[in-house]
Amino acid sequence: MTGGPAVRAILVGGHESAYGADLVRFEDEDERFRAAAPGRGLHNVIAASLDSGETVVVVPMTFGRNPTMVADTAKTLKWLAPRHPGRLALAAPFGQPDHLIAWLRTAANRARALDPDMALLVVAPRSNAFDEAELHRIAYLVAAHGALPEVAAVIADDAASIDAATQRLRRIGASRVAAVPAGFAAALPASDAEGLGPLLSDSAVRRVVRDRVRDALAAIEAGEDGMDAGLGADHGHGYAHSHAFEESQGHGHSHGHTHTHADGTTHTHAHH
Repeated sequence: MTGGPAVRAILVGGHESAYGADLVRFEDEDERFRAAAPGRGLHNVIAASLDSGETVVVVPMTFGRNPTMVADTAKTLKWLAPRHPGRLALAAPFGQPDHLIAWLRTAANRARALDPDMALLVVAPRSNAFDEAELHRIAYLVAAHGALPEVAAVIADDAASIDAATQRLRRIGASRVAAVPAGFAAALPASDAEGLGPLLSDSAVRRVVRDRVRDALAAIEAGEDGMDAGLGADHGHGYAHSHAFEESQGHGHSHGHTHTHADGTTHTHAHH
C-alpha cells in the first residue's frame, strides 16, 4: 500500500493468533500494517489512526474458527463509525474453514513428501468447545482427503500436550509425527513431533491481507463498510437454538440473517 492514500490496515486477532501476539511480525509501517487484540486495544488503535486522518480497514485474522471475534470487532467499529463516515471498514475475514482445510491439506502433502507414513498433528491453543470442535471436524476432512494415513487435531497450550498427542499417535502405529499450527503462530513449542513450520509463509499472509484491504476499500467506495455482515458472523455459532416450543404455544419469533456470497454481495433474510 506504499504510495497510496493514507490507509491503515489493522490486523485483529483472537485465539488463533494468541490475541494478536502472533500478528506482530506482520506489522510494517511502510505498508501501514498494525496488529491489535480485540476490545479496548483495538478501539484505541483505530481511534488513534482515525484521529491522524487515516482511512482504517480492520482485517479479522481468523481462519473461520473464531466468528465471535468477528462479531465483537464489528461492534467496536460500529461504535466509532458515526464520527468518521466513509473512513472505517471491516474487511472480510482472512479465511474461512474451507481455506483452512485447503492449507492443511498442503501441509499434509509437505509431510507426505518427508515420509508417506507420517502422521500429522494439527495444533491449536485452548479456546472454547465450539471452536475446538470445529478444528476436529476440519482435521477429519483433511484426513478424508487421504494424503496421510492419520491426521489428528490436538488442543495444546504447551510442549507437554503436543508430546502426549504424539505418543498417542505412535501407540497406534505412527513411526513419525509432524505438527503444524492451525493458526498464525510462526512455530510450535519444541516437542517430540517434527515441526512443519507455520501454516502459511509470512509473504502469503501479507498477500491475503492486501487482497482483503483492497476489496474493503472498493466496498467503501460503493457505500458498504462490512460492519453489518460482521455483526452476523457468529449467528448460529454455539448450541443450535430451536423455537419449536414457542411455536407450539403460538408465540412467533423472527430474526434477520445476513448472508455474504463469494462475489462479495450481501442480502438479508427474515426467518420466522
